[in-house]
Amino acid sequence: MKKFLLSAAVVATLSLTILTGVSSAQTQPAARNTAPHKVGLIDMAHVFKNYSKFTALRDELKEQIAQSDGQAKQMAEKIKALQSQLKSGQLKEGSPGYVAKERELIQATSDFEVFRKGAQRDFLRKESQIYKTVYMEVVDSVQKYAEYYNYTLVMRFSRDELEDDAEPQEVLQRMNKQVVFHRGEDDITLSVLDYLNRKYTQTAGKPAATSPR
Repeated sequence: MKKFLLSAAVVATLSLTILTGVSSAQTQPAARNTAPHKVGLIDMAHVFKNYSKFTALRDELKEQIAQSDGQAKQMAEKIKALQSQLKSGQLKEGSPGYVAKERELIQATSDFEVFRKGAQRDFLRKESQIYKTVYMEVVDSVQKYAEYYNYTLVMRFSRDELEDDAEPQEVLQRMNKQVVFHRGEDDITLSVLDYLNRKYTQTAGKPAATSPR
């Protein structure tokens, strides 16, 4: 009987110990990652403006637009010449020659509109693709930089300082900025920009651009 009572006491003690441990484990917060957060900032507008590849792609597109404008100008001059011929009185209105010129003018005007709209649509698509290509490259570079230097968050911001003589509208816009204060080492803009320009220089074989401070 004493042995039974002793065993019952031991079981009760063990049960209490186990229940206490479980209760304690349930009330204790789960282990959290104690690694400190490291926030970086990047001025995307500054990167786009000073990234050599973006400039080269934009210049190439501008050349294409200039060529297209030249062709459009020739088409417009042809339309103007046809209109002048019809207004000159050299051809009698309603005559076969007049009707032929009138049809030619209509066709030239139609061709011009088709060319203009098609070129505009094509250039908008190309410009959009340029921005998309460069944006994806910048994001990829930011990710690599952040992973290498253990940044846990990278936010967009503007490096431009507010001038003393700034207009009220500009002041109001700056008041809506997300980043109110940052340390100089938090700004990774130039580091990412230098990496992008060096990488582009290696593939394009062009002199590396110096990042404006």
